[in-house]
Amino acid sequence: MSTSTEFLSGFKETGQSIIATRRPWSQLLGLSALSLPSSLSDATTRITQNVTHFFFNYTLIILIIIFLSLIYQPFSMIVFLIVFVGWYFLYFSRDDPLTLFNFVIEDRIVVAGLGIFTIVSLVWMHVWVNLVVSLAIGAVLVSLHAALRGTEDLVMDDQESPYGTLLSESPGAYTLA
Repeated sequence: MSTSTEFLSGFKETGQSIIATRRPWSQLLGLSALSLPSSLSDATTRITQNVTHFFFNYTLIILIIIFLSLIYQPFSMIVFLIVFVGWYFLYFSRDDPLTLFNFVIEDRIVVAGLGIFTIVSLVWMHVWVNLVVSLAIGAVLVSLHAALRGTEDLVMDDQESPYGTLLSESPGAYTLA
């Protein structure tokens, strides 16, 4: 009995820490940050910066869209829920990098592996058309939002920025030796 209580309390703590440490939804969905990009290069820059900054939120949105596309296939929905539990424990609930055989696995590799596993399991369940359509809808919605959301109010570290140290403000950062 105590192991199930420990599991539930650990599950609850992990859920609360995820909500507390991830990007706020109000920051993602704030209407005041939406504006039209001035050019195609501005739009691609916005997409790159927003996807980097809100990666967790955008991943969750796409997973919810996939889940909603499976409402009329209950067995496939059960398989997807099992896959989602894998997503939860291997990606969403981790604070430290995933290690396997003393090899640190980056978040993007974990997301790619889980994404491939999700796609293979749903194709195996013969719902690949739903998967393709929901992925296309999710990609369009995420791209559209990322292109329309301004990046002026985002505070990003140089490591988090898709441009690395190019945006650094330290003098001499651009000098060649």
